[in-house]
Amino acid sequence: MKEEAIKSPLKAFMKQRRMGLNDFIQKIANNSYACKHPEVQSILKISQSQEPELMNANPSPPPSPSQQINLGPSSNPHAKPSDFHFLKVIGKGSFGKVLLARHKAEEVFYAVKVLQKKAILKKKEEKHIMSERNVLLKNVKHPFLVGLHFSFQTADKLYFVLDYINGGELFYHLQRERCFLEPRARFYAAEIASALGYLHSLNIVYRDLKPENILLDSQGHIVLTDFGLCKENIEHNSTTSTFCGTPEYLAPEVLHKQPYDRTVDWWCLGAVLYEMLYGLPPFYSRNTAEMYDNILNKPLQLKPNITNSARHLLEGLLQKDRTKRLGAKDDFMEIKSHVFFSLINWDDLINKKITPPFNPNVSGPNDLRHFDPEFTEEPVPNSIGKSPDSILVTASVKEAAEAFLGFSYAPPTDSFL
Repeated sequence: MKEEAIKSPLKAFMKQRRMGLNDFIQKIANNSYACKHPEVQSILKISQSQEPELMNANPSPPPSPSQQINLGPSSNPHAKPSDFHFLKVIGKGSFGKVLLARHKAEEVFYAVKVLQKKAILKKKEEKHIMSERNVLLKNVKHPFLVGLHFSFQTADKLYFVLDYINGGELFYHLQRERCFLEPRARFYAAEIASALGYLHSLNIVYRDLKPENILLDSQGHIVLTDFGLCKENIEHNSTTSTFCGTPEYLAPEVLHKQPYDRTVDWWCLGAVLYEMLYGLPPFYSRNTAEMYDNILNKPLQLKPNITNSARHLLEGLLQKDRTKRLGAKDDFMEIKSHVFFSLINWDDLINKKITPPFNPNVSGPNDLRHFDPEFTEEPVPNSIGKSPDSILVTASVKEAAEAFLGFSYAPPTDSFL
């Protein structure tokens, strides 16, 4: 009976998480500005004189001149959807899907994130998408951040070609095991902190740390992904005030719509560590309004089944006053030197010399055992691997050009094809 009492709110939490609470928070943020930002509803059709050319085009034609977005100097004109075999859906988000894909010529597996321009423009999220691309370009030097190989676009979609990571979401493993023992939680928290510290060194605040955005690679190391809510150019002691994030991980200052800084990431680390140790986020309630009130007003309650060092770290990270929060004075160095991490050799950690506490034991790229069947059993849409052959563009060419200018990316030294 006691076990059922624990499982019931946990199941409700998982279901609510999958329903997309992040969408809910974005709606709250966007509604107040609706009058200033009217939805783009214009539809452009290609002229009759161009239709015969389309009928005789290849299966994956490039966008016609009337659809062509200025891709900037980093454009890769060779990359196109038909270069890939799209094999499985491995993730979904507000604006599209993530697919396992094999490059036909290279025979290399990638995770390809395919986003609908129409949905991005409708929700006015183009700045977040371009921010994600910009952050991905800077990730190549850190072992715990997902890498971008290149990006390209068609008339109606954006494509991120990313590292394929198939050890599963931390969320998926937490869902199966309910919580982790302290040594395992410490290892993950250290690798996450290392990645956040690196982003902060580039003046980037991550802002959306949650178990769904934390992947395990095939050996069991952490890989942070999904940089759509990152905020760039946040220097030490500078702040921003955009209202965004996922409800159960929102820091008090974000809920208060007060200016916030990089310490918001350390609050989120505390929330994730708490969830790893206890199975639910620290101030969780099925009622979102009650959860907000808990985050703002309820004292942190820690059950006695963790060590004093873990307790002290959680109290420091989940400090409601950001000026007193652990990390407020010396950022990552404060986290790194905390007694909870005294067993971690940080040089060995960054060089992946510490054996992960859990091995996903994947047999190869086709081993999808750690992906949610909710995704992998979904059929791959035919449109994913094709350039559009009907030219109905859902936003004006001018607006699309401004929104996604310079999106496409190819490595500067050796071209993709």
